[in-house]
Amino acid sequence: MKVAIYGRPFNDPAVIPHVQQVFDNLAQHGAEIYVHRLLYDFLDGKIANVKYEVLPGDGFIRKNIDVFFTLGGDGTLLDMVAMICDTGIPVIGINFGRLGFLASVNKNDIPAAIFAVMNKDYAIDERELLQIESEEKIFGQDNFALNDITFHKRDDAAMITIHAFLDDEFLNSYWGDGIIVSTSTGSTAYSLSCGGPIIFPASNSIAITPISPHNLNVRPIVLPDSSKLTFEVEVRSANYLVSCDSRTAIAEKRMRFHIRKADFKLNLIRLNNESYLSTLRNKLLWGLDARNY
Repeated sequence: MKVAIYGRPFNDPAVIPHVQQVFDNLAQHGAEIYVHRLLYDFLDGKIANVKYEVLPGDGFIRKNIDVFFTLGGDGTLLDMVAMICDTGIPVIGINFGRLGFLASVNKNDIPAAIFAVMNKDYAIDERELLQIESEEKIFGQDNFALNDITFHKRDDAAMITIHAFLDDEFLNSYWGDGIIVSTSTGSTAYSLSCGGPIIFPASNSIAITPISPHNLNVRPIVLPDSSKLTFEVEVRSANYLVSCDSRTAIAEKRMRFHIRKADFKLNLIRLNNESYLSTLRNKLLWGLDARNY
């Protein structure tokens, strides 16, 4: 099996033994290991007794890779989505970060997780993505998001106005710091911290969540994922920010943006001892009473 590994350089040296464990376990199962250049350069001289190569570009991933591993947190997995795009390659994240909704494999479970993956003892959790289009292609071909698409004012700017249209019918005008358009996957990310709802992945829904709205009667709204959304951003300052997951661009003028469900999905590996409900309970500490600690 050919596996690809992506990760950012690690600030904490204590992570390196766990990375070594990942490489050791993959090698024990006879995997051909390819490492993204960014991580490959960082790991130079740090990984012992395991053969691996730098991950080539030019379509190699689409034609050769069977499974993609990410080492880090949810942000690391989101970075990697642009590399996988519409290839359908299954992805599993090993969590070296904090919360880990997407990168759900704990450091202590590395051997068992790799054993399951190498023996194909897992389920595929299909996750929908959003796609954004505008008159200026500010994200080029990487104009899709697994978590959310966000419109946000600059830190030193006045509030912005966002006019929203649902299937070409006027929906609302939002005054505030911005809005978040999230998938069900992204409903437990930035949207949740702004008061948005938790949406189960199988719900076929997306959410619009306002960020610090000027009108206190404005609330998040859940829409079917078949919706075609249009946003026109109006600003008093020179520019504003548009984000697709971890990719952010500066928009210099008033323009219209069109958001819809992407034509492909991300295949997230879900181990057989995991479920969406168990992840929610563990990550959000549901069922625990702080008075007992």
